[in-house]
Amino acid sequence: MMTLFEQIVLWAFVAATAVQLFFWLFFFGRLALYKEDENDPAERSNGPSADDGPPVSVIICARNEAENLKAHLYRILNQTYRSYEVLVVNHKSSDNSLDVLASLQSKFKHLRIVNCDNEKTGKKFALAIGIEQAKNQVLLLTDADCIPASNDWIRGMVAGIDENTQIVLGVAPYDETPGPLNKFVRFEACYTAMQYLSFTLAGLPYMGVGRNLAYRRELFDRTDGFRKHERLASGDDDLFINEVAKKGHVGIRLNPDTFMYSKPKTTFREYYRQKTRHFSTGKYYKLHHKIFLSSLTMSHLLHYLLGGVLLTLKISIMFALLGYAVRMGVVMAISSVILKKLHHRSLRLWIPLLDVVLVVFYFVFAPATLMNNDTQKWN
Repeated sequence: MMTLFEQIVLWAFVAATAVQLFFWLFFFGRLALYKEDENDPAERSNGPSADDGPPVSVIICARNEAENLKAHLYRILNQTYRSYEVLVVNHKSSDNSLDVLASLQSKFKHLRIVNCDNEKTGKKFALAIGIEQAKNQVLLLTDADCIPASNDWIRGMVAGIDENTQIVLGVAPYDETPGPLNKFVRFEACYTAMQYLSFTLAGLPYMGVGRNLAYRRELFDRTDGFRKHERLASGDDDLFINEVAKKGHVGIRLNPDTFMYSKPKTTFREYYRQKTRHFSTGKYYKLHHKIFLSSLTMSHLLHYLLGGVLLTLKISIMFALLGYAVRMGVVMAISSVILKKLHHRSLRLWIPLLDVVLVVFYFVFAPATLMNNDTQKWN
Protein backbone atom coordinates (compact mmCIF):
# COMPACT_ATOMS: atom_id res chain seq x y z
CA MET A 1 0.00 0.00 0.00
CA MET A 2 1.43 3.38 -1.04
CA THR A 3 1.80 6.17 1.45
CA LEU A 4 0.25 9.57 0.74
CA PHE A 5 3.68 10.94 -0.18
CA GLU A 6 4.28 8.10 -2.64
CA GLN A 7 0.89 8.64 -4.25
CA ILE A 8 1.54 12.36 -4.63
CA VAL A 9 4.91 11.71 -6.27
CA LEU A 10 3.43 9.10 -8.61
CA TRP A 11 0.50 11.19 -9.79
CA ALA A 12 2.62 14.31 -10.08
CA PHE A 13 4.97 12.33 -12.35
CA VAL A 14 2.03 11.13 -14.43
CA ALA A 15 0.70 14.69 -14.68
CA ALA A 16 4.09 16.13 -15.69
CA THR A 17 4.52 13.43 -18.33
CA ALA A 18 1.00 14.05 -19.64
CA VAL A 19 1.70 17.79 -19.97
CA GLN A 20 4.89 17.00 -21.85
CA LEU A 21 3.04 14.70 -24.24
CA PHE A 22 0.46 17.44 -24.82
CA PHE A 23 3.12 19.95 -25.83
CA TRP A 24 4.98 17.52 -28.06
CA LEU A 25 1.89 16.20 -29.82
CA PHE A 26 -0.27 19.33 -30.00
CA PHE A 27 2.41 21.97 -30.62
CA PHE A 28 5.62 20.37 -31.89
CA GLY A 29 3.70 17.81 -33.92
CA ARG A 30 2.37 20.67 -36.05
CA LEU A 31 5.89 21.65 -37.04
CA ALA A 32 6.83 18.06 -37.83
CA LEU A 33 3.85 17.80 -40.21
CA TYR A 34 4.22 21.31 -41.67
CA LYS A 35 4.92 21.56 -45.39
CA GLU A 36 5.93 24.81 -47.03
CA ASP A 37 4.25 26.00 -50.20
CA GLU A 38 5.35 23.87 -53.13
CA ASN A 39 5.36 27.01 -55.32
CA ASP A 40 7.90 28.71 -53.05
CA PRO A 41 9.78 31.25 -55.21
CA ALA A 42 13.03 30.27 -53.52
CA GLU A 43 12.64 26.80 -55.00
CA ARG A 44 12.39 27.97 -58.61
CA SER A 45 14.74 30.94 -58.80
CA ASN A 46 17.54 31.25 -61.32
CA GLY A 47 18.29 34.93 -60.77
CA PRO A 48 16.50 38.27 -60.54
CA SER A 49 12.99 38.07 -61.89
CA ALA A 50 9.90 40.18 -62.41
CA ASP A 51 8.21 37.84 -59.95
CA ASP A 52 10.21 39.31 -57.06
CA GLY A 53 8.19 40.89 -54.29
CA PRO A 54 8.32 44.46 -52.97
CA PRO A 55 11.56 46.43 -52.46
CA VAL A 56 13.38 45.30 -49.31
CA SER A 57 15.69 46.98 -46.83
CA VAL A 58 18.14 44.56 -45.24
CA ILE A 59 19.32 46.06 -41.95
CA ILE A 60 22.50 44.97 -40.14
CA CYS A 61 23.71 46.57 -36.91
CA ALA A 62 27.45 46.28 -36.40
CA ARG A 63 29.82 47.23 -33.62
CA ASN A 64 33.49 46.35 -34.10
CA GLU A 65 32.55 43.76 -36.70
CA ALA A 66 35.22 44.54 -39.31
CA GLU A 67 36.30 40.91 -39.70
CA ASN A 68 32.76 39.59 -40.03
CA LEU A 69 31.75 42.35 -42.43
CA LYS A 70 34.76 41.63 -44.60
CA ALA A 71 34.14 37.88 -44.56
CA HIS A 72 30.35 37.67 -44.87
CA LEU A 73 28.69 40.85 -46.11
CA TYR A 74 29.37 40.11 -49.78
CA ARG A 75 27.04 37.09 -49.52
CA ILE A 76 24.18 39.42 -48.66
CA LEU A 77 25.21 42.00 -51.25
CA ASN A 78 25.13 39.32 -53.98
CA GLN A 79 21.54 38.18 -53.48
CA THR A 80 19.45 37.40 -56.58
CA TYR A 81 16.58 39.64 -55.46
CA ARG A 82 15.85 42.44 -57.92
CA SER A 83 15.15 45.43 -55.66
CA TYR A 84 16.84 45.72 -52.28
CA GLU A 85 19.26 47.81 -50.28
CA VAL A 86 21.65 46.70 -47.55
CA LEU A 87 21.84 49.22 -44.74
CA VAL A 88 24.65 48.71 -42.22
CA VAL A 89 24.37 50.73 -39.02
CA ASN A 90 27.88 51.26 -37.65
CA HIS A 91 27.42 51.68 -33.89
CA LYS A 92 30.50 53.45 -32.46
CA SER A 93 32.99 50.94 -33.85
CA SER A 94 36.61 51.45 -32.81
CA ASP A 95 38.08 49.01 -35.34
CA ASN A 96 38.36 49.50 -39.11
CA SER A 97 34.71 48.69 -39.83
CA LEU A 98 34.22 51.95 -41.73
CA ASP A 99 37.18 51.20 -44.00
CA VAL A 100 35.79 47.75 -44.80
CA LEU A 101 32.33 49.17 -45.49
CA ALA A 102 33.70 51.98 -47.66
CA SER A 103 35.64 49.45 -49.75
CA LEU A 104 32.54 47.34 -50.26
CA GLN A 105 30.38 50.37 -51.02
CA SER A 106 32.65 51.28 -53.93
CA LYS A 107 31.69 47.95 -55.53
CA PHE A 108 28.09 47.60 -54.41
CA LYS A 109 25.97 50.71 -54.88
CA HIS A 110 23.03 49.23 -52.98
CA LEU A 111 25.10 49.22 -49.77
CA ARG A 112 24.34 52.16 -47.48
CA ILE A 113 26.26 53.09 -44.33
CA VAL A 114 24.67 54.83 -41.36
CA ASN A 115 26.76 55.91 -38.39
CA CYS A 116 25.22 55.69 -34.93
CA ASP A 117 26.98 57.51 -32.09
CA ASN A 118 24.32 56.76 -29.48
CA GLU A 119 25.95 56.03 -26.13
CA LYS A 120 23.08 53.82 -24.93
CA THR A 121 23.71 50.12 -24.53
CA GLY A 122 22.01 47.49 -26.62
CA LYS A 123 21.48 46.84 -30.28
CA LYS A 124 17.92 48.17 -30.42
CA PHE A 125 18.91 51.83 -30.49
CA ALA A 126 21.12 51.30 -33.52
CA LEU A 127 18.39 49.21 -35.12
CA ALA A 128 15.79 51.94 -34.56
CA ILE A 129 18.04 54.38 -36.42
CA GLY A 130 18.45 51.87 -39.23
CA ILE A 131 14.70 51.44 -39.55
CA GLU A 132 14.23 55.20 -39.56
CA GLN A 133 16.77 55.52 -42.41
CA ALA A 134 15.45 52.56 -44.44
CA LYS A 135 14.02 53.46 -47.84
CA ASN A 136 11.68 50.48 -48.16
CA GLN A 137 8.59 49.26 -46.33
CA VAL A 138 9.66 45.62 -46.00
CA LEU A 139 12.47 45.18 -43.47
CA LEU A 140 14.70 42.10 -43.26
CA LEU A 141 16.99 41.89 -40.25
CA THR A 142 20.16 39.92 -39.60
CA ASP A 143 23.56 40.30 -37.90
CA ALA A 144 27.07 40.96 -39.16
CA ASP A 145 28.31 37.49 -38.22
CA CYS A 146 25.56 35.70 -40.17
CA ILE A 147 25.87 33.97 -43.54
CA PRO A 148 22.80 33.26 -45.71
CA ALA A 149 22.44 29.67 -46.81
CA SER A 150 21.88 30.76 -50.41
CA ASN A 151 21.65 33.73 -52.77
CA ASP A 152 17.86 33.34 -52.55
CA TRP A 153 17.67 34.23 -48.86
CA ILE A 154 15.89 37.54 -49.45
CA ARG A 155 13.49 36.10 -52.01
CA GLY A 156 12.60 33.19 -49.78
CA MET A 157 12.00 35.28 -46.67
CA VAL A 158 9.98 37.96 -48.46
CA ALA A 159 7.87 35.30 -50.18
CA GLY A 160 6.25 34.75 -46.79
CA ILE A 161 4.91 38.32 -46.65
CA ASP A 162 1.51 39.07 -48.21
CA GLU A 163 -1.54 41.21 -47.52
CA ASN A 164 -2.28 39.24 -44.36
CA THR A 165 1.20 38.27 -43.13
CA GLN A 166 3.11 41.21 -41.67
CA ILE A 167 5.86 39.27 -39.86
CA VAL A 168 7.98 36.36 -41.08
CA LEU A 169 10.02 34.28 -38.65
CA GLY A 170 13.09 32.66 -40.15
CA VAL A 171 15.47 29.96 -38.91
CA ALA A 172 18.99 30.84 -37.75
CA PRO A 173 20.99 27.64 -37.04
CA TYR A 174 24.52 27.51 -35.70
CA ASP A 175 27.46 25.99 -37.56
CA GLU A 176 28.54 22.49 -36.64
CA THR A 177 31.98 22.13 -35.05
CA PRO A 178 33.57 19.33 -33.01
CA GLY A 179 32.94 19.04 -29.28
CA PRO A 180 30.11 18.38 -26.82
CA LEU A 181 29.37 22.08 -26.16
CA ASN A 182 28.67 22.65 -29.84
CA LYS A 183 26.22 19.74 -29.88
CA PHE A 184 24.28 21.19 -26.99
CA VAL A 185 24.39 24.78 -28.31
CA ARG A 186 22.99 23.62 -31.64
CA PHE A 187 20.40 21.41 -29.94
CA GLU A 188 19.23 24.19 -27.62
CA ALA A 189 18.98 26.59 -30.57
CA CYS A 190 16.91 24.04 -32.48
CA TYR A 191 14.69 23.48 -29.43
CA THR A 192 14.10 27.24 -29.19
CA ALA A 193 13.25 27.34 -32.91
CA MET A 194 10.90 24.41 -32.42
CA GLN A 195 9.06 26.38 -29.77
CA TYR A 196 8.58 29.71 -31.53
CA LEU A 197 7.81 28.08 -34.89
CA SER A 198 5.37 25.54 -33.43
CA PHE A 199 3.60 28.09 -31.25
CA THR A 200 3.22 30.34 -34.29
CA LEU A 201 1.62 27.51 -36.27
CA ALA A 202 -0.77 27.01 -33.33
CA GLY A 203 -1.79 30.68 -33.41
CA LEU A 204 0.37 31.76 -30.45
CA PRO A 205 3.33 33.67 -31.94
CA TYR A 206 5.52 34.99 -29.14
CA MET A 207 9.07 35.67 -30.41
CA GLY A 208 11.50 35.68 -33.29
CA VAL A 209 15.27 35.81 -33.65
CA GLY A 210 16.93 38.97 -34.91
CA ARG A 211 19.41 36.99 -37.00
CA ASN A 212 16.63 36.13 -39.46
CA LEU A 213 13.46 38.17 -39.16
CA ALA A 214 11.28 40.19 -41.53
CA TYR A 215 8.39 42.57 -40.95
CA ARG A 216 6.68 45.59 -42.43
CA ARG A 217 7.94 48.99 -41.39
CA GLU A 218 4.39 50.24 -40.84
CA LEU A 219 4.05 47.70 -38.04
CA PHE A 220 7.10 49.16 -36.32
CA ASP A 221 5.87 52.74 -36.76
CA ARG A 222 2.32 51.97 -35.66
CA THR A 223 3.42 50.41 -32.39
CA ASP A 224 6.10 52.99 -31.48
CA GLY A 225 8.85 50.46 -32.11
CA PHE A 226 10.92 49.63 -29.04
CA ARG A 227 9.56 52.43 -26.85
CA LYS A 228 7.83 50.15 -24.33
CA HIS A 229 11.05 48.29 -23.53
CA GLU A 230 13.70 50.83 -24.49
CA ARG A 231 15.26 50.68 -21.01
CA LEU A 232 16.35 47.08 -21.70
CA ALA A 233 19.55 46.47 -23.62
CA SER A 234 18.14 43.47 -25.51
CA GLY A 235 14.70 42.56 -26.77
CA ASP A 236 14.88 44.14 -30.23
CA ASP A 237 13.60 40.86 -31.66
CA ASP A 238 11.70 38.76 -29.11
CA LEU A 239 10.08 41.55 -27.03
CA PHE A 240 9.08 43.48 -30.14
CA ILE A 241 7.51 40.39 -31.73
CA ASN A 242 5.91 39.44 -28.42
CA GLU A 243 4.28 42.85 -28.29
CA VAL A 244 3.02 43.15 -31.87
CA ALA A 245 2.49 39.58 -33.11
CA LYS A 246 -1.09 38.48 -33.55
CA LYS A 247 -2.69 35.27 -34.69
CA GLY A 248 -3.00 35.13 -38.45
CA HIS A 249 -0.44 37.75 -39.44
CA VAL A 250 2.77 35.89 -38.59
CA GLY A 251 4.32 33.37 -40.96
CA ILE A 252 7.31 31.03 -40.75
CA ARG A 253 9.91 29.95 -43.29
CA LEU A 254 11.43 26.48 -43.32
CA ASN A 255 12.96 26.47 -46.79
CA PRO A 256 16.69 25.69 -46.25
CA ASP A 257 17.56 28.48 -48.70
CA THR A 258 16.20 30.99 -46.18
CA PHE A 259 18.34 29.80 -43.26
CA MET A 260 20.88 32.21 -41.82
CA TYR A 261 23.94 30.54 -40.28
CA SER A 262 26.39 31.88 -37.70
CA LYS A 263 29.21 30.60 -35.53
CA PRO A 264 28.20 29.59 -31.99
CA LYS A 265 30.06 30.42 -28.80
CA THR A 266 32.99 28.10 -28.22
CA THR A 267 33.40 28.35 -24.43
CA PHE A 268 30.86 27.81 -21.70
CA ARG A 269 31.63 31.23 -20.22
CA GLU A 270 30.78 33.01 -23.49
CA TYR A 271 27.68 30.90 -23.93
CA TYR A 272 26.58 31.57 -20.36
CA ARG A 273 26.80 35.34 -20.86
CA GLN A 274 24.90 35.12 -24.15
CA LYS A 275 22.05 33.02 -22.77
CA THR A 276 21.58 34.99 -19.55
CA ARG A 277 21.22 38.12 -21.67
CA HIS A 278 18.71 36.43 -23.96
CA PHE A 279 16.70 34.84 -21.15
CA SER A 280 16.47 38.10 -19.23
CA THR A 281 13.74 39.29 -21.59
CA GLY A 282 11.44 36.30 -21.07
CA LYS A 283 9.93 37.71 -17.88
CA TYR A 284 8.52 40.61 -19.94
CA TYR A 285 6.49 38.39 -22.25
CA LYS A 286 2.71 38.48 -22.21
CA LEU A 287 1.19 36.52 -19.33
CA HIS A 288 -0.34 33.72 -21.38
CA HIS A 289 2.98 33.18 -23.19
CA LYS A 290 4.81 32.96 -19.88
CA ILE A 291 2.27 30.44 -18.60
CA PHE A 292 2.65 28.18 -21.63
CA LEU A 293 6.44 28.38 -21.68
CA SER A 294 6.74 27.88 -17.92
CA SER A 295 4.44 24.87 -18.12
CA LEU A 296 6.60 23.37 -20.86
CA THR A 297 9.80 23.87 -18.87
CA MET A 298 8.44 22.80 -15.47
CA SER A 299 6.78 19.66 -16.81
CA HIS A 300 10.06 18.70 -18.50
CA LEU A 301 11.99 19.24 -15.29
CA LEU A 302 9.44 17.43 -13.07
CA HIS A 303 9.24 14.51 -15.48
CA TYR A 304 12.89 13.71 -14.79
CA LEU A 305 13.02 14.74 -11.12
CA LEU A 306 9.92 12.81 -10.07
CA GLY A 307 10.83 9.89 -12.28
CA GLY A 308 14.16 9.78 -10.49
CA VAL A 309 12.38 9.80 -7.12
CA LEU A 310 10.13 6.93 -8.22
CA LEU A 311 13.17 4.88 -9.21
CA THR A 312 15.42 5.80 -6.29
CA LEU A 313 12.82 5.12 -3.62
CA LYS A 314 11.44 2.17 -5.58
CA ILE A 315 7.94 3.60 -5.37
CA SER A 316 6.96 2.44 -8.82
CA ILE A 317 9.76 1.41 -11.13
CA MET A 318 7.27 0.24 -13.76
CA PHE A 319 5.46 3.61 -13.96
CA ALA A 320 8.75 5.50 -14.07
CA LEU A 321 10.19 3.42 -16.91
CA LEU A 322 6.90 3.32 -18.80
CA GLY A 323 6.43 7.09 -18.54
CA TYR A 324 9.99 7.71 -19.67
CA ALA A 325 9.70 5.26 -22.57
CA VAL A 326 6.42 6.72 -23.85
CA ARG A 327 7.59 10.32 -23.66
CA MET A 328 11.01 9.60 -25.13
CA GLY A 329 9.43 7.64 -27.96
CA VAL A 330 7.28 10.63 -28.87
CA VAL A 331 10.19 13.07 -28.44
CA MET A 332 12.49 10.97 -30.61
CA ALA A 333 9.90 10.57 -33.37
CA ILE A 334 8.91 14.24 -33.58
CA SER A 335 12.40 15.66 -32.93
CA SER A 336 13.94 13.50 -35.64
CA VAL A 337 11.56 14.90 -38.25
CA ILE A 338 12.04 18.52 -37.12
CA LEU A 339 15.83 18.26 -36.80
CA LYS A 340 15.93 16.95 -40.36
CA LYS A 341 13.95 20.00 -41.50
CA LEU A 342 16.34 22.27 -39.60
CA HIS A 343 19.34 20.53 -41.21
CA HIS A 344 20.62 19.16 -37.90
CA ARG A 345 19.87 15.51 -38.44
CA SER A 346 23.27 14.57 -36.95
CA LEU A 347 21.84 15.43 -33.51
CA ARG A 348 19.09 12.82 -33.69
CA LEU A 349 21.09 10.02 -32.05
CA TRP A 350 22.06 12.38 -29.21
CA ILE A 351 18.48 13.34 -28.31
CA PRO A 352 18.12 11.12 -25.17
CA LEU A 353 21.32 12.56 -23.66
CA LEU A 354 20.77 16.16 -24.77
CA ASP A 355 17.20 16.05 -23.44
CA VAL A 356 18.57 15.32 -19.96
CA VAL A 357 21.30 17.95 -20.28
CA LEU A 358 18.54 20.44 -21.09
CA VAL A 359 17.12 19.88 -17.59
CA VAL A 360 20.54 20.68 -16.08
CA PHE A 361 20.56 23.74 -18.32
CA TYR A 362 17.35 24.95 -16.64
CA PHE A 363 18.94 24.68 -13.19
CA VAL A 364 22.10 26.52 -14.26
CA PHE A 365 20.38 29.42 -15.98
CA ALA A 366 17.27 29.93 -13.84
CA PRO A 367 19.01 31.88 -11.03
CA ALA A 368 21.01 33.99 -13.49
CA THR A 369 17.87 34.78 -15.47
CA LEU A 370 16.01 35.98 -12.37
CA MET A 371 18.90 38.17 -11.20
CA ASN A 372 19.91 39.55 -14.60
CA ASN A 373 18.88 43.19 -15.13
CA ASP A 374 19.80 43.19 -18.82
CA THR A 375 22.40 45.92 -18.58
CA GLN A 376 25.07 44.17 -20.62
CA LYS A 377 26.36 45.82 -23.77
CA TRP A 378 26.06 43.98 -27.05
CA ASN A 379 29.42 43.04 -28.49
